[in-house]
Amino acid sequence: MKLAFTTKGTEWDSMMDPRFGRTEYILVYDDVKDKFSHYDNRAIKNEAHGAGPQTAQKLFDLQPDILITGNGPGGNAATVLDKAGMKIYIGAGEMSVKEAFDAYKKGTLKEHEL
Repeated sequence: MKLAFTTKGTEWDSMMDPRFGRTEYILVYDDVKDKFSHYDNRAIKNEAHGAGPQTAQKLFDLQPDILITGNGPGGNAATVLDKAGMKIYIGAGEMSVKEAFDAYKKGTLKEHEL
């Protein structure tokens, strides 16, 4: 399974980014291969509009099964991700990636609903 995290860095101990559309990085963890990859999303900060749908499109390209984030995507982005069959978990904004992963495994993150 592949899990995507909105983060402020590219490491296991990086802090989560509570934002979705303007997240600095998307960190993807493949738990089968125990391997990380990442996407640098910092260029999106200069976009006046459409950051959420653009980040959602990038996630669609990366094809994770699950997204773990802080506040969750807005309506348009959430719709795109929902149609792609991606599960979204929120409430990880003040955690490290490792803490967010552990919270997901324990079932303490809230599933985002449209």
